[in-house]
Amino acid sequence: MPEPTHFSPWKKRYWIGLLGLALLGVGIYIFFVKPGEADPPPARQRQDSAARAVPVVTAKAKTGEMNVYLTGLGTVTPLNMVTVKSRVDGQLMSVMFREGQMVHAGELLAEIDPRPFQVQLTQAEGQMAKDQAQLKNAQIDLERYNVLYQQDSIAKQQLDTQEALVRQDEGAIKVDQGQIDNARLQLVYCRITAPLSGRVGLRLVDPGNIVHAADTNGLIVITQIDPIAVIFAIPEDSLPQVQKQMQGGRQLPAEAYDRDLKNKLATGSLMTIDNQIDPTTGTVKFKAVFPNKEGMLFPNQFVNVRLLVDTVRNVVLVPNAAIQHSPQSAFVYVVKQDSSVEGRNVQIQGNEGDQTSIAHGLSAGEIVVTDGVDKLQPGTKVTLRGPSIAGS
Repeated sequence: MPEPTHFSPWKKRYWIGLLGLALLGVGIYIFFVKPGEADPPPARQRQDSAARAVPVVTAKAKTGEMNVYLTGLGTVTPLNMVTVKSRVDGQLMSVMFREGQMVHAGELLAEIDPRPFQVQLTQAEGQMAKDQAQLKNAQIDLERYNVLYQQDSIAKQQLDTQEALVRQDEGAIKVDQGQIDNARLQLVYCRITAPLSGRVGLRLVDPGNIVHAADTNGLIVITQIDPIAVIFAIPEDSLPQVQKQMQGGRQLPAEAYDRDLKNKLATGSLMTIDNQIDPTTGTVKFKAVFPNKEGMLFPNQFVNVRLLVDTVRNVVLVPNAAIQHSPQSAFVYVVKQDSSVEGRNVQIQGNEGDQTSIAHGLSAGEIVVTDGVDKLQPGTKVTLRGPSIAGS
């Protein structure tokens, strides 16, 4: 067995002294250093407080004017659309248009075989020449009978009969003239012209086919493109507001947008209002007319129409991003002087573009939060993050 280790007295005193010095150092550290860390300087307190504040973007409410619009979904409708049909029966000889072409009123579109009607014209002219000869002969006989009757050589009945014959031949001449005019009219109808200016659709009949005046489909459809109309629906509650503006003879501007209300397609004006309200939807139809030289509006296209009905002035305006919604009402977060926020209910009057007008609940000059509201609640401290957004 190993022998137990024995420390000398001076080694014991050395280790006891070293342990005492260590305990003394630990006590000094706890007494002087730790309390200093528990009580940070005021600068550090401010840094911690700033770290707890929520960074937000703000804007100042301002006074300005705003346009009041009524928006409705509408359908592009041509002012005029014509199905071109043949007015005579015959063979379609040729067409002078291309599908999708823009044509002008009176422009030649197609031609039907005119030869049968030229024959009818010749026959009518021949019959008229025959009847004119008979009339001339009857008139000569009438003059002769007048002389004989004055000489008391013939009876009055014979003279009256000759006068009736002359009138009969004159009537035949008028019938012949009508036949001639009808044949000439058929020849005119053989040349089919555009009844209005517009865009030609797809061809419905090819050359060589026999067409009839009773055909239902027609040859082509011409649609007037410029100007063009849009029929849209507005709730009946807004009708008095529009009527009030139109009573003074004011022409209300209208703007046509795509389905997303992002791209403006055309600018026009209100043309008329329908004479009745649709009881199934509670809306009334409006018709606006738009110049369409560039063809941005196409027949049967769905568009959104914004109708300018009024302009309100001296209203409080804020960016749309500042408006929040609760189940009860709309509200905004207002930044107070101590950099805390409060939720304030507001009454919205309208909006246009990126602006919203406030009727009640907010004053011009107050600061509202536009970004960072998801982390806010009443009393939360905020700091400005980035540049302030002015409600322009």
